[in-house]
Amino acid sequence: MAAALRSLYFWILFILSFSTLALAQDQNQFIYNGFHEAKLHLGGIATIHPNGLLQLTNTSERQKGYAFYPSPIKFNTSSSQSLLFSTYFVFGMVPGSLNFSGHGMTFVISPSMDFSEATATAYLGLFNTSNNGLLTNHVLAVELDTVVSPEFKDLDGEHVGIDVNSLISNESALATYFSDSEGKNKSLKLVTGNQTQIWIDYNGAEKLLNVTLAPISVPKPSRPLLSTVIDLSQILLESMYVGFTASTGTIANDHYVLGWSFNRSGKADNLDVSKLPSLPPPPPLSIPSKKGRQIPDSMIIVLVVALSVVLLTIGGAVCIVRKKKYEEIYEGWEREYGPQRISYKNLYKATKGFKDKELIGEGGFGKVYRGVLSSSDQIAVKRVCHNSGQQAMKQFVAEVVSMGRLRHRNLVQLRGYCRRKGELLLVYDYMPNGSLDKVLYSNIRPNLNWFQRIRILRGVASGLLYLHEDWEQIVLHRDIKPGNILLDADLNGKLGDFGLARLYDHGSIPQTTNLVGTVGYLAPEFLRTGKATTSTDVFAFGVFMLEVACGRKPIEPAKVDLVDWVIDCWNKRAILDASDPRLEGLYVEEQLELVLKLGLFCSHPNPDTRPSMRQVMQYLDGDAKFDVSPNSNLLDAFRASYNEASNTVMPFASLFENSSSSHTMSTIDSILNGGR
Repeated sequence: MAAALRSLYFWILFILSFSTLALAQDQNQFIYNGFHEAKLHLGGIATIHPNGLLQLTNTSERQKGYAFYPSPIKFNTSSSQSLLFSTYFVFGMVPGSLNFSGHGMTFVISPSMDFSEATATAYLGLFNTSNNGLLTNHVLAVELDTVVSPEFKDLDGEHVGIDVNSLISNESALATYFSDSEGKNKSLKLVTGNQTQIWIDYNGAEKLLNVTLAPISVPKPSRPLLSTVIDLSQILLESMYVGFTASTGTIANDHYVLGWSFNRSGKADNLDVSKLPSLPPPPPLSIPSKKGRQIPDSMIIVLVVALSVVLLTIGGAVCIVRKKKYEEIYEGWEREYGPQRISYKNLYKATKGFKDKELIGEGGFGKVYRGVLSSSDQIAVKRVCHNSGQQAMKQFVAEVVSMGRLRHRNLVQLRGYCRRKGELLLVYDYMPNGSLDKVLYSNIRPNLNWFQRIRILRGVASGLLYLHEDWEQIVLHRDIKPGNILLDADLNGKLGDFGLARLYDHGSIPQTTNLVGTVGYLAPEFLRTGKATTSTDVFAFGVFMLEVACGRKPIEPAKVDLVDWVIDCWNKRAILDASDPRLEGLYVEEQLELVLKLGLFCSHPNPDTRPSMRQVMQYLDGDAKFDVSPNSNLLDAFRASYNEASNTVMPFASLFENSSSSHTMSTIDSILNGGR
């Protein structure tokens, strides 16, 4: 019996030891001939097809995908001599429907599998503007890039690069492979819909990293495409993850991996090509054919030479004209700020050459055109005038910096930008119902009903609260008015035009000293001192609330100012008489009374009396009670404080009784400087 137990113990220990060894081997090396049963960690839009094909991205624009071996790999980084690894995989890039491609994919070794904060497009789903180039990344990547990104000093064409912590490659080369049979390098297209092999080998003893490419039908070449000396023991950590990232831009293609082999301590095993899944066929590229008259043999040489000269001349002229026509400008700040850059050529085609029939708006700094991209997405393109000067440039940079990173359902989304010679272009989501001021004062029936108006007010308040308190920085909009509120297809209000916006860190004092904005929406203390704060935004929002409820502009010739008129109605205990006649009495009295009274307190001359935007949202959502009855002490305090504050402020409204309410800031500057 004892002998039997000892035998049983022996076999149990043997099985456990063998299982532990097998597990260690699995963690050191693995091979996938297709990914049918693979338990990879997937992210973004990456997916595994039923046939075992790993798809990192599809032809969706500005998307990213990634896939990682789920267990960490233990690298021996204690000594550069013993650090060794090898990987071999087969990939394929299938062009999009128009036979275009963008952007590329990477094999990456990273301390983390979380790339949710990485950016698509030129960043390949690997880094973003804030972490690109940081030594703390501890990332090694081999990029297979198909789009030239000047900001990362890319080579002109499809290329392969070795990246350490940054998308500016340590070493890169155009995609080629060495033909041992012919003894020379041959070019290799990456985006063809064909299978391509790649080997990545690192020898710590020599500190040598080799990258080798070849078509699927060619054995591993004897000469690598890239060979660089690098000490990865100073870059990699002991525990790392291995996998792939990929991304698309405004143009896109499919990125696939068909099979993958990895070995941490030796040469990666070869894949069984016969077991790899098939790539989907590329879309057909239709080339129109032309029928021509048959040329006599005696004329062929003369005609070919003459035609060649003509075609070369015309082609050269066309290239020069097109280059000038679509020439763009790049500057250093663009590498740090801003969203996706969109080519001028695409915008020119989208707006049909900026034709007048596509014009949907015009302001002091330029015109706005409707456009349709090749993806059928509708856009609005703001084209700043050539002669707007330095002020237009400052406004353009401000919009790119402010809008590029803001994300809120009630803010107009900036999709991209472009610069060409003296032209500055901003690309937004198209708002089919235009600006609120045009709808609010339209004579077309029916006008905005009360429920649509209160929804717009709540939406804009929510967006402004996000700017003041909920984003990573404080944003002063500085020009809140119906003309800068755009309406989508469902008449939801979205705050736009961030040309005057300013950003500040939380904890600092958010204020500016430039007198900008629109007369009628400028807080009294701002007119006195020229200092804008979040409270001056609240003032403008208060006037905006009154304007939406009353259907009257803040200042109109031969009429009492809007705020004074609402106060008069309140004093007469008939505040609802201030409602917009276009509503025809169809409103919720409690809501209208709340909007009018809250609008007055937001636009109070004393900034200390105004609520914050968080309090405004609480009142509008009913989470806090705003009750000011005609006999309340709060109303008396309001009247006294309003009169006292009003008497200390220059009566700006009287200066514009005979003028339009939208005055240039040069007029205001003249007034503030005593008419000089």
